[in-house]
Formats: sequence, structure tokens, C-alpha cells
Amino acid sequence: MNDLQSPFARKLGAFVALSAQEFSVLNRLHSRRKVFQPGRDIMHEGQRNHAAYILASGWVCSYKLLPGGTRQVVDFQIPGDFLGLRSVLFRTADHSIEPVTRIEASEVLAPELLDAFSETPRLATAVLWAASRDEAMVVEHLVGIGRRDARERTAHFLLELAARLKLVGMATTAGFECPLSQYMLADALGLSAVHVNRVLRELREAGLVTFQHGHVTFHDFEGLVTLADFDLHYLDHDGPLLT
Repeated sequence: MNDLQSPFARKLGAFVALSAQEFSVLNRLHSRRKVFQPGRDIMHEGQRNHAAYILASGWVCSYKLLPGGTRQVVDFQIPGDFLGLRSVLFRTADHSIEPVTRIEASEVLAPELLDAFSETPRLATAVLWAASRDEAMVVEHLVGIGRRDARERTAHFLLELAARLKLVGMATTAGFECPLSQYMLADALGLSAVHVNRVLRELREAGLVTFQHGHVTFHDFEGLVTLADFDLHYLDHDGPLLT
């Protein structure tokens, strides 16, 4: 894929207009493309001296396992996201990363990343913006689990996914493809799978949104925004939520 059209370039381009030199550096970062199959971690908590990855296609899950064997999903990554960036800079992974679908990702070693940042400081600033945006999402997830009820939490999560996917050309107000199971949603939202199923049914019966057969369909987009009290500012988006 041409870097001008890659999800990573589109995402960073939302923050800064990339120059020819910066696209050239991005091209170098994409030089080692790898394929991973779902269900097997590409990075595990506690791992040291591992690479980071730029996700080109597919969906990924970041999670932590608790001593009792339960799992908390920290976030889902979509095309254009960095995988393991913080863990590379910390030298030790603080969470595990598992492909949800078949993925293609470009391997980036820490020295390569630091060289790229040294050569193109504006690119480093754009990556810092993306990392800060990811941190803001984690804060919203914490607020959701702590203070939003199950319907608000689920609606907010689906709207956030839509906004993220729209940035890389993969969603509209009509909806988006979503390979996540109800069990995965449960692990992300701090609910049981049975509770998630009930909430999705309630949202569908209310005429707001349907999530079935791997596709999210918005029936009343503005109504869902109102229910979730969804404010796009934490994602640092300009313009309307979706087009």
C-alpha cells in the first residue's frame, strides 16, 4: 500500500501535513511487513526487548490477565495504530497483545524508531499526538467502567470505535464492520457476556443501533450520541463526528 494512503499516514495526517521526507521515513518503518494469525499473542506481558508494530490491516486486542484467570481488555487496535509503542520505550511489555483477526503489521525496532524521530522531529510529534490520544481513550474507558451505566458504556464504546475507524476511512454514520465477539466486548466493558447481549438487545429495540453478524448498523446516530453523552473532543477530532 502506498504510504500516502496507508492507515498510519492517514491517522498522523489528521494532526500534521506530512512532508515528502516524512513519507520517506514512514516507508522505511514499513519495510518489514509480517502476517499474524488470530488467537496467538504477538507480545506478552513481561516480555523484554521486543519490537513494536504498525498495524496495516486487521484488529488487535491489548489485555491484562488477572491472577484469578479473568481478563481485562485495555483496548482494541485498528489499522493505523501502533502496537507496543509504550512497551518498547519502557523495555518491558506491561500488557499482552493478541490478534483478533488475521493481521498484517510492520515490525519496528526501538533503534529504528529513535532514528526516525531524530531525523524527522515533526513525525515524532505526530506519533506523540497519537500516543496521547490513546491515553485519553484509556481515561474515558476508566470513566465508563466507573461511572456510566451499561447502556451508556456500550453506546460510548461503539461511537468511539466509529470515530476511530472514520479517521482511517473505515466507518460512516451508517455503521462499520466489527469482528469483536460479545465476550470480547464484555472483557473491555467490565460486563458479563450475558449482560452485553441484553444491552445490545435493548439498544436495538430502542431503534438506536444493531450489532449483529460482525457489523454495527446505526439507526439513530444522534440518539446514540445523546444517550452516551459522547463528546468527541477527547479524540482531538476537528469537524463533524462522522460523514
